[in-house]
Amino acid sequence: MRKQSGVGIVLALAAYLGGCAQLPWTADERGAAEAFEVQGRVYVRYGPRAFSGSLRWQHATWRDEVWLGGPFGQTAVHIVRDETGAILTTADQQEYRATSIEALTREGLGWSLPLSDLSYYVLGRVPHEAAASAEHDANGHIQRATYNGWSVRWAALGEHGSLQRPSRIDLAKGAVEIRFVIDRLDRAERR
Repeated sequence: MRKQSGVGIVLALAAYLGGCAQLPWTADERGAAEAFEVQGRVYVRYGPRAFSGSLRWQHATWRDEVWLGGPFGQTAVHIVRDETGAILTTADQQEYRATSIEALTREGLGWSLPLSDLSYYVLGRVPHEAAASAEHDANGHIQRATYNGWSVRWAALGEHGSLQRPSRIDLAKGAVEIRFVIDRLDRAERR
């Protein structure tokens, strides 16, 4: 009897560990550990094409949910990332699945969205590995950085109520240019 229980426990543990090993997200891919919600606008130019619309993003360590709105306020794209992977759903209910947000948005939208890195940028920070490339102004506010092939520029970084955050972030990589305008940022402890 004990032998069978021990075998069952070993098999259950092996299945659990095997499942953990298959999770596609590393700490860096999850982005900043601090939870927040952002509302704003996004403008994207990729090759000869462009996209502009509203942005709503809820970020937590193990989950991201992003709504990109079209020009008339309807949801054009809905993205969910959790420990099982990422799904992008378009307005016409077409679904795309991938293990990285950049690959997912490149396939579904035609341009890459560096969401995990952006979770640092909206807080006026960079991932630890990008600290050496960061340039600061005389007040110590971050202005520019380069990371994962993206050139990042913060505009209007300063105090907004009790929070310090950028009002705009410009990113460029190859033929893709992205501008995020942040209208509202709520950190988890304030919600």
